[in-house]
Amino acid sequence: MNPFKYSDEQVSESEFMIALPSVLFGVAILSLPRDIALVTLFSDGWVSILLAGIIFTFIAILGTKLAALFPEKSFLSYTSFLVTKPVAIVLTFINIFFTIFLSAYSIRSVAYISQQYLFDHTPMEVLALTFLLVVIYAVSGSRAGLFRLNVLFLPIILFTFLFVGLFNIKWIELENYLPMFQSSVMDYLKGITKSFGALTGFGIMLFYVVFIKKPKHLTKKVVIGMSIPIVFYVMIFLVTIGIYGNLVTGNLEHPTIALAKRIDIPGGIFERVDAVVFTIWIMAIFNTAAILLDISILLLSSIFKKMKKRMLTFILSPIIYYIAMFPQQVDQVKKILNFISQFNIYFICALIVGLFVIAKIRGVKSNDKK
Repeated sequence: MNPFKYSDEQVSESEFMIALPSVLFGVAILSLPRDIALVTLFSDGWVSILLAGIIFTFIAILGTKLAALFPEKSFLSYTSFLVTKPVAIVLTFINIFFTIFLSAYSIRSVAYISQQYLFDHTPMEVLALTFLLVVIYAVSGSRAGLFRLNVLFLPIILFTFLFVGLFNIKWIELENYLPMFQSSVMDYLKGITKSFGALTGFGIMLFYVVFIKKPKHLTKKVVIGMSIPIVFYVMIFLVTIGIYGNLVTGNLEHPTIALAKRIDIPGGIFERVDAVVFTIWIMAIFNTAAILLDISILLLSSIFKKMKKRMLTFILSPIIYYIAMFPQQVDQVKKILNFISQFNIYFICALIVGLFVIAKIRGVKSNDKK
């Protein structure tokens, strides 16, 4: 079966805006309330999520302005101009490393949680391979088509999690929010660190701005795109704390699924709302894994220009599957994913700020000839 080919590979600003929350809605949305509740007191965790969101939105704006200084230039091209080509190649390979590992462990997480909640008699290897094959098929086609899939899926994902929040409001106990602002500064900082996993992938503008046609209001779109997951993360956290309290939330493995299980729709229309929510969550992970894999292929193709996209996809696929299935224990997967996510955040922030400062020192302007 041949994928549909679009007339061009360009995307609009609005499609890129939708891609941002699509890649951020990942594995962490199921466990973020638990991770934040473990290091903060009462309902104070929302402050850490909001502060982390503000910080990374600012970094994302810098990244957007940096990439916009080099219209129609790839990541390798403009970093070669700023820091020489050998250094640029090293930076490119580091980004490839991160995207491959994050994509692999996203697939492993889907397989593990699918086995827990939906397919308890199906081997995890089969679940991971099946999901990977779907991701491969999506990435093998048009890049513009991948962005249009995000446009299709994101409204469904947002509606589902909004549905979960609204139908749980009646169970909220206001006493669980009080007293407020009892956490120490160190607790808030730990909460910000715990939010890293939920915001991993915000630096995609470094690689995709080259495909955006006529980027006139891109900064505004990036702010909107970053705001969507932040608002939903804060909402899910506050609803979870309001229902279960801080201590119980800290002991739930997947608080978001627990919220879905509490929903009771009159008339018995849906008896297993949590299964529906989990299925929609798989769509969110599909968006995340597909974009991360596509970035790794995009970066590799900028180095190995003679290799076709499909060839690179089929070379990376068994590597990703092996990485995904290598850890034997679930705890190992969580520790590795947490380490990779945090290190990736630090690297992307340092990369954006460093390259932006170098560009300003060198007096680069968007109308300069590169």
